[in-house]
Amino acid sequence: MISYLNGKIVEKGLKYCILDINGLGYKVYTTDEVLRTLRDGGPATFWTHLAVREDALDIYGFVEKDSLDLFTLLINVSGIGPKTAMGIVNVSNPLTLRRAVSSGDLAYLTKVSGIGRKLAEKIILELREKLADYGEEHEDLKGETDALEALKSLGYSERESRDALKKISGENISAGDKVKKALKILGTAK
Repeated sequence: MISYLNGKIVEKGLKYCILDINGLGYKVYTTDEVLRTLRDGGPATFWTHLAVREDALDIYGFVEKDSLDLFTLLINVSGIGPKTAMGIVNVSNPLTLRRAVSSGDLAYLTKVSGIGRKLAEKIILELREKLADYGEEHEDLKGETDALEALKSLGYSERESRDALKKISGENISAGDKVKKALKILGTAK
């Protein structure tokens, strides 16, 4: 019903922002990464999903259409609602999540907060075929997992580590190089 919104930011909350479009304020739930980039009074554009419940109409917004597409796939898995799907999309980029599902990487999926082994197996079972082409195209998921573990062993939290790796995820480099680049990002963030 509401597929796309474009307006200016009026307010930012913990997991949402209020988007003013011609005097009408829309509450848009979005990822932490997107919220960090938004400025009060600044412009914003979202690809959206309208979740209709008995007692609420919630809008979930994404800057990239690919994130929205992955979110839509996730909420079609039985047992995953919009808030859980948003939590999954929030911790990793769509490409890495698609790789994890298509390669059947339970270890990566269970490291996402709120995803246990059974739910991870269900996600893989229901989405693997739909995402099969990502497993063949990209074989460096193990490197991503190794880099995450290395950063955590250096004392960085899982969230800090994932955020740093998310920024370099499009690059096809070794786990060691990912750790080096992530450390540079983490060093400049402090």
